[in-house]
Amino acid sequence: MRQRLEYALAWILIKLIGSLPRPLARAAGISLAYMVYLLHVRLRRVGMRNLALAFPEKSKRERKRILRGEFRSLGRQLAEVTLFPKYTLENVTQAVAYDGFENYERAFARGKGVLFLTGHLGGWELSAFAHSLQGHPLHVLMRPLDNVYLDNLTRRYRTMHGNRTLDKDGSPRALLAAMNAGEVVGILMDTNMTPPQGVFVDFFGVPACTAVGLAKVALRTDAAVVPTFTIWDPVLRKYRLRFDPTVELVRTGNDDADAVANTARFNKIIEDYVRRYPDQWLWVHRRWKTRPEGEKGLYYRRGS
Repeated sequence: MRQRLEYALAWILIKLIGSLPRPLARAAGISLAYMVYLLHVRLRRVGMRNLALAFPEKSKRERKRILRGEFRSLGRQLAEVTLFPKYTLENVTQAVAYDGFENYERAFARGKGVLFLTGHLGGWELSAFAHSLQGHPLHVLMRPLDNVYLDNLTRRYRTMHGNRTLDKDGSPRALLAAMNAGEVVGILMDTNMTPPQGVFVDFFGVPACTAVGLAKVALRTDAAVVPTFTIWDPVLRKYRLRFDPTVELVRTGNDDADAVANTARFNKIIEDYVRRYPDQWLWVHRRWKTRPEGEKGLYYRRGS
């Protein structure tokens, strides 16, 4: 019953906001996100704790400003997601503009598959959507949501224009098969993991348990790893879907060590982007929840 109610509320919000013109939809999305910011104490506490870990040199006032910016970013993205059914090949450039597309073209032309290295930054939901609408469908690696109805809704929106989903907790064979077929997979790898799927590498100077699968697949298949981020540009008043040059992998012949070294390299790429656009990253996620054996937790035991 609860899952159905959550789904109904989400569907009503999507329909209401999605029925508005884009500027009004964006204003509605941001207003809703600010309401969550004001009412959800736990998210604020997690966000401020993460910001203290990442930016110890910043004042509490600066961290609050960044956290409020994150919610503004989430609201902006929410509005765009509700407008997905309205976007076409002719008008999607009103929302998303390519930047560095030649880097993607070169990587794809190798024919060994492409792994999009990305994170919960800016308009991450628009990345695969806009790319598929432009005629470049891909696989989206995602963890099933706890609410089965919301999970189905999310998958439906993500696959409107030919994208396919791969379960993050499923067999790696599907991911390997996609690379062997020269296809494209997008991976959000800035979330907390647990061993053995994750290894500890630094993120903002703090060991963070990070998914090692992307590095292992890239090393095994020689797929191109392309950093890809969709960043809100306040000057353009739209998102920039940025493709960076293919990452040069560490290859010493020691597979396990190379996987860890490359995972650390990937984390550093994500960190560099977050440092450039701190108010567009998902600070309310407990990124450093898993700790090395014997180390105390970094979050409050209650209310976090």
